[in-house]
Amino acid sequence: MAGHSTSSFQPKSKVVRWIDSRLPIFSLMNEQAVDFPTPRNLNYFWTFGAILTFMLVTMIVSGIVLAMHYSANTDIAFERVEHIMRDVNYGWLIRYIHAVGASMFFIAVYLHIARNLYYGSYKAPREILWILGVIILIAMMATAFMGYVLPWGQMSFWGATVITNLFSAIPLVGPGIVEWLWGGFAVDNPTLNRFFALHYLLPFVIAGLVVLHIWALHVSGNNNPTGVSVKSTKDTVPFHPYITIKDLFALVVFMLLYAYFVFYIPNYLGHPDNYIPADPLVTPAHIVPEWYLLPFYAILRAVPDKLGGVVLMFGALLVLLFVPWLDTSKVRSATYRPLYKIAFWGFVVTCFALGWLGAQAAEGIYVILARVFTIYYFAFFLVIMPVLGLIERPKPVPNSIAESVLGHDDGLPDPKEQDWVWKGQRPRTPALPRVENRSPVTGAGTPGDVAPAAPRKD
Repeated sequence: MAGHSTSSFQPKSKVVRWIDSRLPIFSLMNEQAVDFPTPRNLNYFWTFGAILTFMLVTMIVSGIVLAMHYSANTDIAFERVEHIMRDVNYGWLIRYIHAVGASMFFIAVYLHIARNLYYGSYKAPREILWILGVIILIAMMATAFMGYVLPWGQMSFWGATVITNLFSAIPLVGPGIVEWLWGGFAVDNPTLNRFFALHYLLPFVIAGLVVLHIWALHVSGNNNPTGVSVKSTKDTVPFHPYITIKDLFALVVFMLLYAYFVFYIPNYLGHPDNYIPADPLVTPAHIVPEWYLLPFYAILRAVPDKLGGVVLMFGALLVLLFVPWLDTSKVRSATYRPLYKIAFWGFVVTCFALGWLGAQAAEGIYVILARVFTIYYFAFFLVIMPVLGLIERPKPVPNSIAESVLGHDDGLPDPKEQDWVWKGQRPRTPALPRVENRSPVTGAGTPGDVAPAAPRKD
């Protein structure tokens, strides 16, 4: 009640006012999506949050429609997918939106993670925000893997067989876990049923995690390219219209790429073997997951020991949870950290290399290279981050966000403004007092730049 009573939102409609006085949802939307103070120097890498939200909604809606025409039965699953493609009105479009959407989703989420690693958005007070993001990534991978099984093609069947067999490496309980996952002694109809049920359920779990993720963001506020905390209202702009317009523009550009893949090369990121019905008696020459899981698949195969490979593969994800404490630097943004910037781009090259190696045969030079890049992957988090924070000499950091944008701000609040600090809660944008006879901001910045008043006509 206290939060609502201090809101600056004043609805004009009597109906909206009546609803808002009993359920302040409109005030909440105004505070969190309109007036929310956002750092004024955000670049287009900060638009991927909106893009990911759009992709999540797109995947859920298209998935629900596809589920209406799908049957989780090994005898007809492959034929039902073909039925969707050929007989359902615009079924081909809905399926391609969903299948290509998975790849677009991961492109956006990997760019989102890369931005956070570069600008230090995982540092205090945003540790919980980062941890929730990592959990969302793990849930996305599980959802995508189970969705890949549903078409019941050759790569679906054998991918499910290989990946689920990994759990058998766990001492004592491994074989029991695999048997539980399969629902029997091999990948068969019970496996498909379970994966379909979980694939349908997990996106709603992800949606709940995203709500918590956004909530955590609005408590601590956005990071920004300088990594400097917000100090006054001069450092921020309202979320609407400044950020919403930027997000919409980036979303339109992203949708153009998305549409290109959907309408012109929808199967480019898939595997041709998945257009062959699943056959337990015929093993494909190379069993590979979808491209967005290939780096972790390469780490798995880089280790000759089965249990060691499984531990490293899951460790490659779990190590992300500890990044806020592994990075010991006082400076957030890599813009002012020359050594970390080099290490970061080495990490990016490592991820691309592991992705490429994951698609190659596990033999010869490919295995050796995978081991080299796996070592760098873990060294980046466990060695480079902690050590660089202690020995690196960062460049001078601006006093405030406004100074980084305008070049002449002292970082202190304007005395004519009501100043505020975060203090762990989202601040409200203060109302600025009206100052009479203030000259407009121009290049010269002198009172002489004010346009003279028009002469009276008596």
